[in-house]
Amino acid sequence: MIFSKRLRRTKGVEATDPRPVAALFEEIETLTEANRTEGDPEVTRRIITLRHEAGLKLVERPGEPPPHPEPAFDQLPEGPGVPEVRADAVTPELLRAAMLRGGCLLIRGLIDKDEAAGLAAGIDRAFEARDGLASNGSATDYFNDFDADARFELDVERTVVSGGGAGLLAADSPRVMFDVLDAFEHAGLQRLATEYLGERTAISVNKSLLRKVPPTLFKDAAEAAGLAGVRPSAWHQDGAFWNPDNGFVRDVRALNVWLSLSRCGDIAPGLDVVPRRLDHIVPTGTEGATFNWSVSRTVAEEAAGDIGILRPIFEPGDALLFDELFLHSTAAEAEMPQTRYAIESWFFGGSGFPTKYAPLAF
Repeated sequence: MIFSKRLRRTKGVEATDPRPVAALFEEIETLTEANRTEGDPEVTRRIITLRHEAGLKLVERPGEPPPHPEPAFDQLPEGPGVPEVRADAVTPELLRAAMLRGGCLLIRGLIDKDEAAGLAAGIDRAFEARDGLASNGSATDYFNDFDADARFELDVERTVVSGGGAGLLAADSPRVMFDVLDAFEHAGLQRLATEYLGERTAISVNKSLLRKVPPTLFKDAAEAAGLAGVRPSAWHQDGAFWNPDNGFVRDVRALNVWLSLSRCGDIAPGLDVVPRRLDHIVPTGTEGATFNWSVSRTVAEEAAGDIGILRPIFEPGDALLFDELFLHSTAAEAEMPQTRYAIESWFFGGSGFPTKYAPLAF
């Protein structure tokens, strides 16, 4: 296993900063501005620690969830399928309308292609650093286990997301995490997420991932499980995980930003989606589903109805935004010639943050 030689910590860093959250954000902004040019590894890690401290303060005093913005259906392009707009056209009201009509919003050019290429190169360096740590135990600015508050256990998450070598927690790469959040802020995502969710947001460490997905993902996973020739079903709604049976005790309300860093959907693995609003969790664990939390292809097709399942083509810098009810799946075909690079980040307001997840204020 890739983590077998990793340096372990017996306990995370407890949140002890007594300052109000506004003071933490002030220090974050000051250090971020300086770190854009200096790139100091210690400062990079300090910023993530401060974001975690601020996130804990945001989620430990939840109130009633604020209302969503009023949907602006008149701002949406006409026609069925995945609603699609340019980055400069996005408003919280348009985003809400897209969620209610198509279940998601595809934003073309959220970040520019050069910035996307830089983040993809950072993912390569993070994966190389992870593999190097497994070999020699030397952490770097590109891979260094994030120390969460002691109440959060991340090793299981690390094992799951690293399956097939296809992912790692973004917070475990301080340098890439810094660059991702900086790109998000420049793209206006901090404002958009805050106005859409109605309160200052935090990102889940558990659900913010760097992805490097090969076209043989499903084939390799099936062979590793002794199921050669079987295609696992990866269809799911993230909201299926966030229920009391899994230890969650707070009503969750989320916004996922799935950012493509390479062309995908045709030459590299992309996403298959059901482009319609679902107001419930569809049946999981039925015949044809790989896991008790996953959805069979048959159920996905029934949920899609006449619109059908779609596979959008993403260019570097395009992003798909959706919430916890959106039904989707990784779309990998063994004959695709290239690997897909992407970043998945889940945003939550403090009043709807999952109790089992470690927060990073944004």
